[in-house]
Amino acid sequence: MSKSVLPPTSESAEPWVEIVRQKLAGMRFGSIQLIVHEGRVTQVESLEKTRIPTEVVPLSK
Repeated sequence: MSKSVLPPTSESAEPWVEIVRQKLAGMRFGSIQLIVHEGRVTQVESLEKTRIPTEVVPLSK
């Protein structure tokens, strides 16, 4: 998957671009989904994951 860089924030940018920037800034693991209706972004959804470190737990007999 290629990485693209959003242009700097400007007053002419679409409002959803700033919303995506804010969600990305605070996220370590997760996904952001854009909902498009009739050719325009109408909703931004985010799902953040919290990774729990795996530990080896000995099995008791």
